[in-house]
Amino acid sequence: MLYLSVKALHIVAVVCWFAGLFYLPRLFVYHAMAEDSVSRERFAVMERKLYRGIMLPSMIATLLLGLWMLWLNPGWLSGGWLHAKLTLVAVLIGYHHMCGAQLRRFARGENRRTHVFYRWFNEIPVLLLLAIVLLVVLKPF
Repeated sequence: MLYLSVKALHIVAVVCWFAGLFYLPRLFVYHAMAEDSVSRERFAVMERKLYRGIMLPSMIATLLLGLWMLWLNPGWLSGGWLHAKLTLVAVLIGYHHMCGAQLRRFARGENRRTHVFYRWFNEIPVLLLLAIVLLVVLKPF
């Protein structure tokens, strides 16, 4: 019962984290297109609140709950699928921090990228989510 409770909370944390990972780059698209200071300031506030209030706590909860599940099931470490998944999670954490760095550049008014870049940048977590879910469900190796 404990394992299933931890797993359920882990899934909720993952969903919250990915909601932020999907939405923050979309805000970057609009921020990059903004032409007036009021809009740019509004986007900076929205981005900061999303990152600090939802994404960061959700990422931490996801990682802690995932580690707890691994502690409850140490045999998983023998599966190659888990190593591949953890590698993708590490890439996802890097993406998360890239979003944070970009957020700070926007806040300082130093963005040099176009909205088109952010439209493509926004697709990265989709690909990572697809790969991670396939690994978890199929456990191919």
